[in-house]
Amino acid sequence: MLRGPWAGLCVLLACASTPPATEIPPPAPVATSAPAGDEAAAPRPSARRAPQGPPPPVFPANEASVRPGVNDAYRKGPVDRFVARFEGPDREVAAHKSDILAFLDLRPKMVVADVGAGTGLYTFDLAEAVGPDGRVYAVDVTPSFLDHLRTQKAQRDASNVTVVAADPKDAHLPEASVDLALLCDVYHHLEYPRTYLASVYWALRPGGTLVIVDFRRDPKTSPEWVLSHVRAGQDDVRAEVESVGFLYVGEGPPLSQNYVMAFRKPTGESAASH
Repeated sequence: MLRGPWAGLCVLLACASTPPATEIPPPAPVATSAPAGDEAAAPRPSARRAPQGPPPPVFPANEASVRPGVNDAYRKGPVDRFVARFEGPDREVAAHKSDILAFLDLRPKMVVADVGAGTGLYTFDLAEAVGPDGRVYAVDVTPSFLDHLRTQKAQRDASNVTVVAADPKDAHLPEASVDLALLCDVYHHLEYPRTYLASVYWALRPGGTLVIVDFRRDPKTSPEWVLSHVRAGQDDVRAEVESVGFLYVGEGPPLSQNYVMAFRKPTGESAASH
């Protein structure tokens, strides 16, 4: 498990046959203050970069939808049934939430984006971990989930949570504002994956971390519902993420149904070395 400050971040191994654990280089320093307010909708940033900064993301030209209407089903029916489905003990990422949170190695004052927050399975645990001087952006595209997140925020008095209405191509997060972005069982719901990831890349600070948790998809072993519901396997997901400009770091806690992968937005120095 990951312990200690970001300078000593260690990546857990996915299986016993993998090489010794990798150390993740430290990200940029955590900001001492976080932006406040609700419904932060950042304009898409310009393509300009500082001479010593990281390279800009690779925005695909007119990326076609990989799964048109993939999220339409979540716009139907009461939110309560999705709360039971997403947060129930039978869901692996709910049952192993403590392991995944430990892997993130959250610290006070961090700014974290819960991208595809859904009903808030991770949102408010993240908010507690970063403390009142930190910030959690709860990002989603589904109106009923956004309303539910706002209600939960008010009921929990979670003033350090900012609910963000995204669209299928853009997370609508402020540029270079986020220390860590988490996509937990979300990647297979991205209709325009490379375009959306590019917006997440913009939102991360240089050296910031992207963690993707998603279903293992293996034609030989995965159940039929995974094969029909999940578009890409782990290797394809890694290739897509790297194509945007992220650097692969390693894997997280070993789960049976899901994998956990960590990536890093390069700094100017790390980009020059690749």
